[in-house]
Amino acid sequence: MELDIASAIVKAAALLGAGVAMGFGAIGPGMGEGFAAGKACEGIARRPEESGLLTRTMLIGQAVSESTGIYSLVIALLLIFSS
Repeated sequence: MELDIASAIVKAAALLGAGVAMGFGAIGPGMGEGFAAGKACEGIARRPEESGLLTRTMLIGQAVSESTGIYSLVIALLLIFSS
């Protein structure tokens, strides 16, 4: 009986941890990508002839930023399916 309760508590803690990991893991990339896109739009508005370079640089920066969100997804999946 006590083993069932203990395993249920561990499972609940793992699921709660997965939710927290995804919550905090999505805030940073979301804010960073929005900021980068906004600054790229400002840069394109100032110098439209450089739009290709600015867009390419912005997309590379957003891909690097999104990798942290993907890492948090991996951690959340490990927490969900490991216990």
